[in-house]
Amino acid sequence: MEMQRRELVSWEEVDKLIDHLLSQFEGEFTAMVVITRGGIVPGGMLAEAMDIKHILTAAVDFPAEMEREKMQLMVWPQFLQFPDDKLLVGRRTLVVDDVWGSGRTITAVKNRVSAAGGFPFTCVLHFNPYRNLFGSARPDYYAAITDAYIVYPWEIDRGPDKALLGEF
Repeated sequence: MEMQRRELVSWEEVDKLIDHLLSQFEGEFTAMVVITRGGIVPGGMLAEAMDIKHILTAAVDFPAEMEREKMQLMVWPQFLQFPDDKLLVGRRTLVVDDVWGSGRTITAVKNRVSAAGGFPFTCVLHFNPYRNLFGSARPDYYAAITDAYIVYPWEIDRGPDKALLGEF
């Protein structure tokens, strides 16, 4: 199996990506659904810049029920957390994640927002058209196209295994 190229993204680059996204938006969004965990940081940055106060979260899991990797791509999503329909109905909603790779997660959330009566628009920092499982479908808004595995600055040297306990 071929090793996928990794790309480290700096905070300065994230700022530029956010600015690029902000310049694309037309109209006002009355809600935001951030997809955990990847969408939390960019969603927070966008919500602050756009003064969106109605911020909700969605957590999605794709259980690995089948053995072969290709077959795993066909399993139904399990929503671990999702806002109540009444919080979305009639709202122009920005659905935010960090990356559109296969597109499964953000598409599942978009469809669920739509089913709840909201008007979803997808937004990611990076779009990987080479992994996309949805043909010509793509995010409504994206800041960059990539074929790399992206590592964001909030993912570097973080977590319980990296914490310096007692040094505050």
